[in-house]
Amino acid sequence: MIKTDLLIIGAGPTGLFAVFEAGLLQLKCHLIDALPQAGGQCSEIYPKKPIYDIPGFPEVLAGDLVNNLMEQIKPFEPGFTLGERAQTIEKLEDGTFIVTTNKGTKHHAPIVAIAGGLGSFEPRKPLLENLQKYEDNGVAYIIKDPEVYRNKKVVIAGGGDSALDWSIFLADVASEVTLVHRRNEFRGALDSVEKVQNLKNQGKINLITPAEIVALKGEETLEAVSIRKTTNPNEDVTLEVDNFVPLFGLSPKLGPIADWGLDIEKNAIKVDTFDYQTNVPGIYAIGDVNTYPGKLKLILCGFHEATLMCQSAYQRIYPDKKYVMKYTTVGGVTGFDGSKKEAPKAVVKSID
Repeated sequence: MIKTDLLIIGAGPTGLFAVFEAGLLQLKCHLIDALPQAGGQCSEIYPKKPIYDIPGFPEVLAGDLVNNLMEQIKPFEPGFTLGERAQTIEKLEDGTFIVTTNKGTKHHAPIVAIAGGLGSFEPRKPLLENLQKYEDNGVAYIIKDPEVYRNKKVVIAGGGDSALDWSIFLADVASEVTLVHRRNEFRGALDSVEKVQNLKNQGKINLITPAEIVALKGEETLEAVSIRKTTNPNEDVTLEVDNFVPLFGLSPKLGPIADWGLDIEKNAIKVDTFDYQTNVPGIYAIGDVNTYPGKLKLILCGFHEATLMCQSAYQRIYPDKKYVMKYTTVGGVTGFDGSKKEAPKAVVKSID
């Protein structure tokens, strides 16, 4: 049985930052994640994708953000149960919880914080014949390592931010990038749309709209795709390619958490914005997994929610203690490993 003060389900950026905020309160944390490594989608789906809205970082790669968070929480020595999914939860008579994973690992804690992002998710796949045959043989639904596409002919399908961003990124990696979208209008950021248009004008990206991929070809691995333009539906164009990446988004699912007796609204967990607690006292939900009026699914919002959650969790664990918040600029950061970070003290010298 693994015992901890705060059990965090989900080791994405929000869950990791919660470890830091809990550590400042001297609360020990343990994290459960179905993925084999910490970082959530930032590590699993787009580690090389730049993020532009993290305070203090004009630009940071998703994987680097995760590495920085892991370094930040290192002094607080969190535990990890990785590659296992939180399956069941039991509330004991004393108000504490036992969470058991799909592999039977049991965790005991007075507080449970669900930071599972979008939950478990699957890519939305195009309806193409023999699609499964080419999966991992030229067809991929996420880009983990852009170097896989070095000097390759790549076709990307989609009209959102991911399709635009990866088309821009791979323009300097692949030998040929073709972006196919069924409409002339894109759903992504205006700046990204303009960059794609500029790259098209420079001959660095082939842009085909309105159109869609209608067939995949190749003996063992993908060798070509057939493209059908809406303006000329009777004549398909065959394009030789090495890789096809359909980026149509993800279908999120809460998984077993949906059966934990929590208030669910549109596949998200309803919380009280006072402290992001659910309808079950002692269970919180932070980050993209929760919902409330005005909710924004941003990493920086998850950081804010994690901070307030930890303050509330401390009061639940220690109802008789009065916590006085101290700024890290004043009190520094004391790790469980004995480390101490603090500003140098001023030296007062007498004047003769």
